[in-house]
Amino acid sequence: MAKNKEPMPRRFRVALVDDETHRHLWKLKFTRPGFVLLVLSVLAVLLAGAFAVVSLTPLRTFIPGYPDAHTQRAALHNAATIDSLEAVVARWEFYAGNLRRVFEGEDPVRIDSIIRSYAADTLDREQRTRLHKQDTLLRQLVRDAEQFGLSGATERKLPIEGIHFFTPVKGVLAESFEAVSHPFVDVKAPAGAVVMSVLSGTVVSALWSDETAYTLVIQHPDDILSVYARCQKLLRKVGDKVSAGTPVALVGASGQEGEDYLRFELWYKGDAVDPSRYIGF
Repeated sequence: MAKNKEPMPRRFRVALVDDETHRHLWKLKFTRPGFVLLVLSVLAVLLAGAFAVVSLTPLRTFIPGYPDAHTQRAALHNAATIDSLEAVVARWEFYAGNLRRVFEGEDPVRIDSIIRSYAADTLDREQRTRLHKQDTLLRQLVRDAEQFGLSGATERKLPIEGIHFFTPVKGVLAESFEAVSHPFVDVKAPAGAVVMSVLSGTVVSALWSDETAYTLVIQHPDDILSVYARCQKLLRKVGDKVSAGTPVALVGASGQEGEDYLRFELWYKGDAVDPSRYIGF
């Protein structure tokens, strides 16, 4: 007659016992499903901890294919180089086309008409919306500047043509002003060059964005607003009073040594004006 099989155990116990006194120092009771659940919980905690360490610390830069700071700087530099090359190619195409027209006895095309035509054709609805939003924000800054006490009995009543502006940075005018497609000027200067306030005033905005890096906005008397973009560092904060010609920022959005450029805007009574008409670069 076959012996009956012993039933499979369902409950288990792990104990820590003193070898000399046989006294139980610690014990843990568990079942088979409980043990499996404990193992899965420990594995989940370990995986979550490893993921947090890798994703939230500098260790993530060791992941193959993850962009590090050098890669991002190289991408920005390459994008700026491509933009410059596209501008050079466009100028040569324009020159070659005008030269061909002259050889054929036709009148050359004027550059200002090309710019207006290009701006009208390339500014789609999304771009127009973005430009309108930027214009609205700057106009709002002008209206809100009253809270800094820049108007009143001591405000000057001179036209903008009669005001002496300081040069914001020592450099070369690389890109001129165009009211629709380029309402600012680009001044080529060494990275790290000191940016100075063109007039006395109060800082009303100091922010950072992917497109323009650090940007400083200063409200001046006579409804004049100056904007300094593509800076690597700001030397002033919102609410600071600045004097004409005092340092307010440093040039260099790319963070690399060599030449860079400052994007400078000048606004008068809520409208963007050509800074090169009033400031010598």
